[in-house]
Amino acid sequence: MDVLKNKDIACSRKHARVTRCSMVVVIGKMASNVEAPESWYLALLGFAEHFRTSSPPKIRLCVHCLQAVFQFKPPQRVEARTHLQLGSVLYHHTKNSELARSHLEKAVRRETASPFIPQFEDVKFEAASLLSELYCQQNLVDSAKPLLRKAIQISQQTPYWHCRLLFQLAQLHTLEKDLVSACDLLGVGAEYARVVGSEYTRYCNLDLLLMERKLGEVHPLLTLCGTIVENWQGNPIQKESLRVFFLVLQVTHYLDAGQVKSVKPCLKQLQQCIQTISTLHDDEILPSNPADLFHWLPKEHMCVLVYLVTVMHSMQAGYLEKAQKYTDKALMQLEKLKMLDSSPILSTFQVILLEHIIMCRLVTGHKATALQEISQVCQLCQQSPRLFTNHAAQLHTLLGLYCISVNCMDNAEAQFTAALRLTTHQELWAFIVTNLASVYIREGNRHQELYSLLERINPDHNFPVSSHCLRAAAFYIRGLLSFFQGRYNEAKRFLRETLKMSNAEDLNRLTACSLVLLGHIFYVLGNHRESNNMVVPAMQLASKIPDMSVQLWSSALLKDLNKALGNTIDAHEAAQMHQNFSQQLLQDHIAACSLPEHNLISWTDGPPPGQFQAQNGPTSSLASLL
Repeated sequence: MDVLKNKDIACSRKHARVTRCSMVVVIGKMASNVEAPESWYLALLGFAEHFRTSSPPKIRLCVHCLQAVFQFKPPQRVEARTHLQLGSVLYHHTKNSELARSHLEKAVRRETASPFIPQFEDVKFEAASLLSELYCQQNLVDSAKPLLRKAIQISQQTPYWHCRLLFQLAQLHTLEKDLVSACDLLGVGAEYARVVGSEYTRYCNLDLLLMERKLGEVHPLLTLCGTIVENWQGNPIQKESLRVFFLVLQVTHYLDAGQVKSVKPCLKQLQQCIQTISTLHDDEILPSNPADLFHWLPKEHMCVLVYLVTVMHSMQAGYLEKAQKYTDKALMQLEKLKMLDSSPILSTFQVILLEHIIMCRLVTGHKATALQEISQVCQLCQQSPRLFTNHAAQLHTLLGLYCISVNCMDNAEAQFTAALRLTTHQELWAFIVTNLASVYIREGNRHQELYSLLERINPDHNFPVSSHCLRAAAFYIRGLLSFFQGRYNEAKRFLRETLKMSNAEDLNRLTACSLVLLGHIFYVLGNHRESNNMVVPAMQLASKIPDMSVQLWSSALLKDLNKALGNTIDAHEAAQMHQNFSQQLLQDHIAACSLPEHNLISWTDGPPPGQFQAQNGPTSSLASLL
């Protein structure tokens, strides 16, 4: 059978070579036809496009067709366009980024050396745009910037490309956290769009200018932009595209601020808007102004983005099953898109989705799955230096959270320390510090380091970020420390503040954690009735999330409470629940620590390791879990 199969493959390859040779012969004859001097070029393009759009795409044959163009010594313009087409195909459909880069650089050089001809200007700008994107993917930002600046300088007579290139350079500055330069460029874009009469592109620029504003200044700006977007008159696709853009900014602004309840109306509008835009056809009405041809994101990418912000909301609110549902939908959509499109933003979406679902898994007691998904993020980052640069701190943070879940506190400290070294993002910094403080509290012997951290995230005075959620978490950490120190009245004050803040914004997990800790305090103080009033709703909420650790903690307290209150049957039920949760956590703990990926907990510097050696078994204590 294998021999037959190999013969079939050999015949198939031979047939492909014969087909290519025949094709070149036919095209060679066409090239000699004096009456149709360009027919060879059109034929090659036709064949290339046919192979590119085949199902599945036949990229090798497509590339052969485009390479055949050079055999006919085409004019310089045609040569430049062909290099662009080859670079684009190789960049989007293969992993041969070096060859793609070589063709794109040749396209830029050939086109720059040619005289100005309006019909060919798009070659110059598209090549510059695509090449700078590839440079960024390879972490060659210093090569991308001058290329984009030069293209911007010479594109003022081409509105579509001028706006697009300005956006691209602004995005590059944003990735480097240089928001001042990014906003300067967007301001230039907004003014240019006004001059050429493109209100649509102008509003796209104005919306992005919101990124640099402080929280207090954003609310009135959002209101103003919302009114402008609703009153803008344009074709349906552009109108809905602009609304999606605005609503994504609005939703992410609320989520960054930790306002999970306040964001619900905007999120609902966004979900309705993406349903509307998915029913419209892109070619229904073409705008008359060339500058209006700009689209901030393809429709298919918008759908994934809406799934993504829905997952972000569900995770913050503690609707973890809903987060899982939308993650599955988004990843399925991404898988389909990545078969046809290797745009870097799709990998970014995938990494952010995985980052959020990993946190959900750790809460729901699926550590082994979370660890495998952390490994998946590592693999994605290995494929793109830029992606790793942007997500290294998040990766170490996720590993720190995993280490806490398997009681490897020394490794957790090392991971969080590595993450702090790598991040410049204030909200992520505060999140890491909060979790590192919880590690020091559990260790019980790191008082100096702990108090140093707590001074930097004091929720009562000059809290470093504007996030409602993170400030509520800082109150909880203070309450946890006071509980371990036996200062119960102080602990109750901090925890009641956490409850007030978490209830105001539907932060269900913080609510459940605060209730069970308050219940524990009342139990220690001998106030069993009040303890029961806290622990029962904590258990109900934890079951709804579901939060395995809080369920384990609550069931242990309920067992002891019901014993103290003389409720024998209820005490037995609680004991059985506690036993079930313990067994689930124990099995998951053993499974996670036995995975070869568990060795990632020792990685704290440089790129993520590619290979993992198998573990002999769990390396951490199970006592804290049970």
